[in-house]
Amino acid sequence: MAQASGCIFCRIVAGEIPSDMVYQDPEVIAIRDIRPQAPLHVLVLPRTHLVSLAEVDAAQAPLLGRMLLVVKQVAEEAGVTQGGYRVITNIGRDSGQEVPHLHWHVLGGRPLGPLVSRGL
Repeated sequence: MAQASGCIFCRIVAGEIPSDMVYQDPEVIAIRDIRPQAPLHVLVLPRTHLVSLAEVDAAQAPLLGRMLLVVKQVAEEAGVTQGGYRVITNIGRDSGQEVPHLHWHVLGGRPLGPLVSRGL
């Protein structure tokens, strides 16, 4: 799997940094966020280093589909599907992307409110 030196998520994938892993397979892992913003806050990421959705192409379509199926599984196993949950990926600095490694945030377990502030 391709890794980027210094990428914290690549280091987690490699086992160099401990994490609270809730799912893993040969392509994807899911870990609890260390600063949860909701009762359920899990990050789903590929083992392969991709910076963001801006970097992917048709060749990664199967991986992206796999990631979204893992998102669904994480939500189901956490018991948040009936009340609803939110799935977010940030792309670039203006979106608030803090780690340049593609990942989905899966949040749920309480009402989450509006996605962005209405006062622009």
